[in-house]
Amino acid sequence: MSARQITIMTTLFTVGSAILIIPSGMAATARQDAWIAALVGLVCGLLLIAFYNAISLWYPQLTLIGIMEKLLGKWLGKTVAILFVATWFVITPGATLYYLGNFMTTQIMPETPIKAINILFILVVIMGVRLGIEVIARAAELLFPVVILLFTALLLLVLSQLKPDNALPVLESGVRPIWPAALSYVCTVFLPQLSLFLFLPPSMNQAREGRKAVLIGSAIGGTIIAVIVALSILVLGPEITGRSLYPSYALAKKINIGDFLQRIESFMAVLWMITLYFRVTLYLYAISSATSELFGLKNYRPVVLPLGLIAVVLSIVNFPNASFHQTWDTKTWIPYALTAGVFLPLLLSGVHLIRKGKESRNPKN
Repeated sequence: MSARQITIMTTLFTVGSAILIIPSGMAATARQDAWIAALVGLVCGLLLIAFYNAISLWYPQLTLIGIMEKLLGKWLGKTVAILFVATWFVITPGATLYYLGNFMTTQIMPETPIKAINILFILVVIMGVRLGIEVIARAAELLFPVVILLFTALLLLVLSQLKPDNALPVLESGVRPIWPAALSYVCTVFLPQLSLFLFLPPSMNQAREGRKAVLIGSAIGGTIIAVIVALSILVLGPEITGRSLYPSYALAKKINIGDFLQRIESFMAVLWMITLYFRVTLYLYAISSATSELFGLKNYRPVVLPLGLIAVVLSIVNFPNASFHQTWDTKTWIPYALTAGVFLPLLLSGVHLIRKGKESRNPKN
């Protein structure tokens, strides 16, 4: 894949479901200072992606699974990899599918069962995953201008609704609430990028350019989310944003130009549908590729359908209602994301540095 394709795909993956759920949690924690927390999270998140890139560049042709086996040994590395892929699968695609189904049934199609929406959506995802990463990347290139157009339209059309007083007073409660809100931002927006390193490295035409493209795509996607957070605070206010289940959709409802251009939030929802599609598709592709690598399969395609159908079941079983998923976002996802997305890479980098230190002290003759 080219660097341009990787940048676009990473941008869409980064925006993903975060555009729907991030503003609410951050406003509930940091209130009117949520936009500051978003900027702090953006900087920290990009440093994290740079850290992932550094680990990947040590072994440029290996996926994350290959790096685990290389550094931790065949048996321990494979055990850790299986645990990582299994838990990543149980948690990530099912959660995103739930966000999609819940969004559709609560905001757009209230009489449609969430099971029907999730099944129809996953079938389209399965079709895309089976066609391969090149087709997914080209689809991202085709749909990316639509996403940028809709985002720009949303930004311009709500400018007349901005209320700067909603962001005041700045740092009313000090900097303490900023850190948990920024942590939530990093865990939701940037830590899922670990999925990309399950399949991207061997697909990159140039290792350094490809990893730079991941960083740029993450920066673009993270900036889009930060802008959405700021708009939600400035237009809706911190109280409404914190209470809303999907503040960015409520933001689209505020569009009203001369009492003529209004009620177009369903049209704007195309933005969320596209980014959610690429989030679920890349999750499923990454897990399918990692599963085939772990078990020595020549082709990942046979496992796509069963994994996709299991993801539908997990989206319903793991998340019985909206209040449970809001609790899960803070009580379960953040500790797990920090374990898988921070502790595991730190462990791998520590083992790498120890090995390099031993090799430098005991060079081979």
